[in-house]
Amino acid sequence: MHSQPLRTSVIGSYPFPGWLEFSARHLSEFGSADVAEMQDDAAMVAIQDQIGSGLDVITDGEQTRFDFNLSFYGFIEGIALEPASPRRFGPPAHDQRGKHEIVGELRAPRGLGVVEEFHRLKRLAGGSGKRLKVSVPGPYTLSGRLAPNARYKDRHAITEALLPIVNKEIADLVAAGAEEICVDEPSMSCYGYREDTKRFVDIFNRTVASGTGKTRICTHLCFGNFKGHPVGWRKYAPLFPAFLDLHCDEVHVEMANREYAELEVIKPMAERYDVAVGIIDVKSYHIETPEQIADAVRACLKHAPAEKLVFAPDCGLSQTARWAAKKKLASMVAGVAIVKKELGIA
Repeated sequence: MHSQPLRTSVIGSYPFPGWLEFSARHLSEFGSADVAEMQDDAAMVAIQDQIGSGLDVITDGEQTRFDFNLSFYGFIEGIALEPASPRRFGPPAHDQRGKHEIVGELRAPRGLGVVEEFHRLKRLAGGSGKRLKVSVPGPYTLSGRLAPNARYKDRHAITEALLPIVNKEIADLVAAGAEEICVDEPSMSCYGYREDTKRFVDIFNRTVASGTGKTRICTHLCFGNFKGHPVGWRKYAPLFPAFLDLHCDEVHVEMANREYAELEVIKPMAERYDVAVGIIDVKSYHIETPEQIADAVRACLKHAPAEKLVFAPDCGLSQTARWAAKKKLASMVAGVAIVKKELGIA
């Protein structure tokens, strides 16, 4: 689909304003109209911060979600409330989150809520001149917080039950006019070293079939960022060459936090689809300078042409303080602009 040389983008999430976090702890004191106003205001804050940074592609910052994928369980029927945390003490990490018990057929008759998010984003930012992107978790990643049972015997069985739900959400987003849809599948990149990568590709391609060729399909492959920490073995090599067959217009890879290890992998990737390279380290509070960003862009250009490259943070910015996120995005756009000027790209 649509390509733009050295475009700048984001993954999806953005830090919540402090007032939103405070308000979320006191929702019982607000009326439904108050909550709707709060959602609009929070989304507008994220939108304006992104527009102010000069990004080419913006999102709503996922301001109405609890997490990039956790909120979706509230739309799925057939699951019970999350059990108590299996580990309550010690450093915060992934293993403190329990799994939902499946108690019936997995269904989402109301959808997953992303269409409503897109309508809000379009209403608030449709006149900005920016490309608008929405994100939805892929079924394999979404299956990770659900415990198998007699009906759904393993993670792949759960994934197959969730796949048509995500597929329909993508179809509904296309019908609503979404021009860019990112299907987040970090669990595939985290566990690809020990799983059947061709099976992953088949799962992904069937998931996005309802949008393939109709909108710009992206995917985000990182190694986790819960509380600023990765969870997977941070190697892309095990995913290839199988992942070259993903039915995608843009595939995002985390590079900055990994000190640009395996940067050469973007060469074969760029021969199949656009590559979004993570050049902002969301796990670090070092604010990259425009000059450092420009050096990273030049390094990428040694492996892929400008028209196939997109630049973004390593992951969503929800785990990064807003003051740092704003500075990092501004530096990213400024650094890319340096190289665009060198290349004579408007």
